[in-house]
Amino acid sequence: MPGAGTFREDFGASVVVALVALPLCVGVAVASGVPAELGIVTGIVGGLVTGWFRGSALQVSGPAAGLTVLVYEAVRAYGPASLGVLVLAAAVVQLGMGVLGLGRWFRAISVAVVHGMLAGIGLVLIAGQLYALGDAPAPGGTLEKVAGLGHLLGQADWDAVALGAGTVSVIVGWRRMPARLRIVPGALVGVAAAAVVAWWLHMPVDRVEVEGVLAAVAPPAAADFGVLASAGAVGTVVALALIASAETLFSAAAVDRMHDGPRTDYDRELLAQGVGNALCGLLGALPMTAVIVRSSTNVEAGARTRASRILHGGWLLLFAVCVPGLLEVVPLAALAGVLLHAGWKLLPGRAVVGLWQTHRGEAVVLVVTAGAIVATNLFEGVLVGLGLAVSKAAWDTSHVHIEQAWEGEVLRVRVAGNASFLRLPKLLDALDALPADRPVRIDLSGLRHFDHACLTALDGWERQRASAAPGRKGATEPG
Repeated sequence: MPGAGTFREDFGASVVVALVALPLCVGVAVASGVPAELGIVTGIVGGLVTGWFRGSALQVSGPAAGLTVLVYEAVRAYGPASLGVLVLAAAVVQLGMGVLGLGRWFRAISVAVVHGMLAGIGLVLIAGQLYALGDAPAPGGTLEKVAGLGHLLGQADWDAVALGAGTVSVIVGWRRMPARLRIVPGALVGVAAAAVVAWWLHMPVDRVEVEGVLAAVAPPAAADFGVLASAGAVGTVVALALIASAETLFSAAAVDRMHDGPRTDYDRELLAQGVGNALCGLLGALPMTAVIVRSSTNVEAGARTRASRILHGGWLLLFAVCVPGLLEVVPLAALAGVLLHAGWKLLPGRAVVGLWQTHRGEAVVLVVTAGAIVATNLFEGVLVGLGLAVSKAAWDTSHVHIEQAWEGEVLRVRVAGNASFLRLPKLLDALDALPADRPVRIDLSGLRHFDHACLTALDGWERQRASAAPGRKGATEPG
């Protein structure tokens, strides 16, 4: 039984984590275009089910702001009934990756792509939540949302804007409060304060609509699985699986640096996420991932074992069953404020500055990835970032050094490094510049890699030189 000897520490941490998770669960669900209760359901599953697995000792799972954009687009494209099918299919992909031992390979993904993905998600989240902050209808695409920000000023409900801005101010300012007060999460304080003000002043702002957890749960029917015949839906499934897995495992790496307990078993953690998402899919709830905000809170609150995350799921279940009506007094603008703050924290300003000073190519990858996500969608934007990162890596590793030295009447040209098609122009320029009236010997023994494009070009150069000046051939020594 986890936490048998550390119950006091784990119990206290579980309460704090549950208080942090509650407004995030509701806010992510609302921003994803599904009933608020489904976010709580995912949080409950993340605690009571995924929390039992031994993949990561202190990492906490639940609905994440990082998947909000993708889920919203999926719900809008395929309908709310398809959500459970997509999440269940993504869980199958995660389970397959865990069984095949692919969890550790996520650590090989470029950090610039990961930061770019988070930045893109943050920008899209901010663009959407600015409309929710003003209780105004939002345009469809992200670029349309950005273009319509000027018109938002004339459509916004300024009472709602004040509540949302006040929520953000409380969250930011709460970090300066004494430590004994910071035990209560700033997000919860901000949302509660906004709810009290809206109720006290009778503000006519939009509020969370509550149906009850059991009423919101909608297991997929057999007919709903037909959505998987769509190529777009399959792409969404792959994106859900990969992004949820990447966020989970990157979060695990960060949490491992925060404590001295057992290290994460990446493949087992991937299996745990797959099991949790499978249950979420069967319940028609939101997908889950490990969330760094809750996980770091769990560590900072003094958790010692996985019992804290299991108990946090129990607290969420107790709240959903006993006092669901409290959610109806929460203004949507306050939840938008919570998510705006979360989106802002996803923007890696310091990472961009640091990369620009040390590795400008990586900074370009980060910015292009984020821009591609804003311009297209999450899946295509990440693919653009990965493609650019791979291309950059190929360029960086394909260095060719060309050295010339006379050996009597023969000019010896030594080629070393990695000769790929990316460096073919440099290689051909050097060969074409060699004297045509003197014998040349090409030494390839220093090459670590010599691709087909370069080999073909070198053969062509030898034939051209032989036909142009018979008796003055260029000879090649293989590596």
